[in-house]
Amino acid sequence: MISRRMFAAIAICISALSSFSNTAYALKDTVNPALFDKLEYRFIGPYRGGRSTAVTGVAGNTNLYFMGTAGGGVWKTENAGLSWKAISDKEFAVGSIGSIAVAPSDPNVIYVGTGEGPIRGVTTSHGKGVYKSTDGGESWKLVGLDNRGQIPKIRIHPTNPDIAWAAVQGNIWGANEERGIFKTTDGGKNWQHVLKVNADTGAADLTIDPTNPRILYASMWNHGRTPWFIKSGGDGGGLYKSTDGGESWDKLEKGLPKLIGKVGVDIAASNPKRLYAIIEADEGGLYRSDDAGKSWSLMNGDNILKARAWYYNHIKVDPNDENTLYVMNVQLHKSIDGGKTFEIKSLPHGDTHDMWINTGNSLNMINANDGGATVTFDGGKSWSSIYNQPTAQFYRVITDNLDPYYVYGGQQDNSTMATPSKTWDRGIGIEDQFSVGGGESAHIAFNADDPKLIYATTINGTLTEFNR
Repeated sequence: MISRRMFAAIAICISALSSFSNTAYALKDTVNPALFDKLEYRFIGPYRGGRSTAVTGVAGNTNLYFMGTAGGGVWKTENAGLSWKAISDKEFAVGSIGSIAVAPSDPNVIYVGTGEGPIRGVTTSHGKGVYKSTDGGESWKLVGLDNRGQIPKIRIHPTNPDIAWAAVQGNIWGANEERGIFKTTDGGKNWQHVLKVNADTGAADLTIDPTNPRILYASMWNHGRTPWFIKSGGDGGGLYKSTDGGESWDKLEKGLPKLIGKVGVDIAASNPKRLYAIIEADEGGLYRSDDAGKSWSLMNGDNILKARAWYYNHIKVDPNDENTLYVMNVQLHKSIDGGKTFEIKSLPHGDTHDMWINTGNSLNMINANDGGATVTFDGGKSWSSIYNQPTAQFYRVITDNLDPYYVYGGQQDNSTMATPSKTWDRGIGIEDQFSVGGGESAHIAFNADDPKLIYATTINGTLTEFNR
C-alpha cells in the first residue's frame, strides 16, 4: 500500500518530469551568460601522474625527455624528470597521445601521433592526426592523418627529418579503410598509404633498422572495440617487412603462429639481424629471429609476458646489447639472455607501455606507465618521481559542502582521492589529499554537510565505508 507521503512524493516527481523541458528552456532564457565571463579554471591537483603510453629521450642530452599522456597531451622535462611542463595545450585538438618521435638528425624536429594505442572502453579518446614541431616543442602544426584514428608509433629517417612513417591503428569503434602504415617524404605535407591489409586491421607497432632505413618491420592487428567486448586477432594480422623504405611489404610467417592478435616488435640496433616480437596467440609469447625475420623461434611462452595483450604487448631491445630486452606488461620484464628468462624490474608504478633507452648509455632510460613517466640513470634501480605530473584521469567527481569544500574522485589505475579546493595558509599539496576507500572507477557518496562516513565502490563490486 502506498502511504500518503509516498503518493505526494510520486506526484511531485511526475510534475517535475512533465515540466522539465519548459524549466530547461526557462533556465536557458533567464541565466545571463555574462555572469560567468570572469570565472576561470584553477588547478587544485593532484600532482600524481596518470597514464602515459609514449615517451622518448634525446640523444646527446640526458636531461631532456618528452612524455605523451592519455588525457593531458605532451609534456617536456629539461631536468631529467624533476619537473614537467605542458607544451601542447594551445595547438592540439585532443589530449590523447599515442606516439612521440624526435628526429635523430635534428632534435628540433618532433612528430607526435595522437590517439593512444591501448584502447580502453571507458577512457580512450580518439586521435586527431599527426602534429609536428620544428623548434623543439615550442610550437606545433597539424600535418595530416587527422581522420585516421589512433596512431601508436612514428619512426623518422635517421638522416632526413622530412621522411617519416606512421603506424595507424585506426578508429576505435569501427572498421575503417584508413588503417596501416603511412609514409611522408616532405615533412608531413603529404602522406602515402604504403601498407594496407583490410578495414579491420591496423598497425600496432613499427620499428626501423637504424643502420639501413630502407628496412622496416610492422605489426598489423586485426581488432575492434565495443564497450563490452574486445576483438583481437583475425585475417591479415601479423608481422610485415619492407626492404625499400616502406614502398612494398612482405608478410613474415615462418615459425610464427597462424592466427595472431596484437604484436609488439623491435630490432637490435647492435645486430640488425636480431629481432624480437611479443605475440598474442594461442601459441604466443616472446619470439626471436636471428636472420632478419626470415624465421622465428618461441623463446618464452610465459603468459605473464603476453597477458591482456590489447593493453600491453610492448617491447624494447637494448640498443647496445642484442641479448638484453624489456617486455612491458603489468610489470617491466627484463631479459639478459636473449629472451629465455626474465626478471621483474621495480618501478614507481605498474602497467607499462613504452620505453626509450639511451644509445650512449644503456643505464639511462625513460619508462611510460599508468602512473606517468619516470627516468632512471642506474638501469632501473631508482627512478624519478611520479608525484610531479598533474596528468591523472578521474572517472567522476563529487563535492561536499565544507569550507573549504573537498572534491572526491577515483583516479584511473590508482586509489580514490579527496582534495581540498583551497587551503588557508599555502598551496594544495599531497599532504592535504587522502584516499577514501573504493578504487579507480569509484562512485562516491556521503552526507555533503557532514562527510564523516564516505562510501565508495570499485571495479570488482566492492563497497567500502571510510570513517574520516
